[in-house]
Amino acid sequence: MRLVIATCSVDYVGRLTAHLPSATRLLLVKADGSVSIHADDRAYKPLMWMSPPCTTIVLDGVWTVTNKAGEQLVITVEEVLSDVSHLLGSDPGLVKDGVEKHLQELLADRCHVLGVGWTLIRREYPTDIGPVDLLCRDDSGAHVAVEIKRHAEIDGVEQLTRYLQRLETVLGPVRGVLAAQSFKPQAKVLAADRGIVCVQLDYDALRGMDSGTPTLF
Repeated sequence: MRLVIATCSVDYVGRLTAHLPSATRLLLVKADGSVSIHADDRAYKPLMWMSPPCTTIVLDGVWTVTNKAGEQLVITVEEVLSDVSHLLGSDPGLVKDGVEKHLQELLADRCHVLGVGWTLIRREYPTDIGPVDLLCRDDSGAHVAVEIKRHAEIDGVEQLTRYLQRLETVLGPVRGVLAAQSFKPQAKVLAADRGIVCVQLDYDALRGMDSGTPTLF
C-alpha cells in the first residue's frame, strides 16, 4: 500500500465531470491498483476513487488513473509532503464475535440457560424449509425448537413459526423459543401472540459459564 500526502487538484472524466480544487489530501494506492483520494474528515469515505481493475500513469506530476470503462481520475500533484509504501500481505478477513453461530455453539453446550433440566437433541435440526438452530427437550421430555438471533425482529418470529409447523407434523407438539441478545418490541408482541417464548441472551455471561456437556475428565 502506498500513502501519499500531497497538495493536489483532481478531475474526474467519465459519465460526468467533477473537480476537486487544490488542497492537501491523502492519496491511497492499494496493491489491487485502486486509487482513492481522502480529506481529513468523512471517516473512511473518499472524496473520489477509482476501483480496480485500473492503471495509473504518472508523468510530470500528473497521475492519470484509467479504469476498464475508460473513465479517468486526473490528479495534478503540486507538492508532495510524504510518500511511503508498506507491504501488508494477505489479510485473513473479518472475524466477528458474538454472531449467531457462536451463540448457537454456546447455547448447545449450555441448554440450562434456556430451562432447568433441558437437554440438546441436535443442532441444525433439518426441516424441508431449512434447519432450526437447536432442537431440545425440556425437563418434562417435550420437544422445544430454539431459533437464535443477535437482534430479533418480526422476521425471526415468522421464521420460527414456519419451523414449528413443519416439526409438529413429524414430532407432534413442539414449543418454540426465540433467543436473542435484543428484541424489537413488535417481535415480542407477535411472539407472545404465537405462544413463542422470548429469552434474552447475555453473550459475555454465556462465554463465562461452564459447559453443560459431560466430559471424561
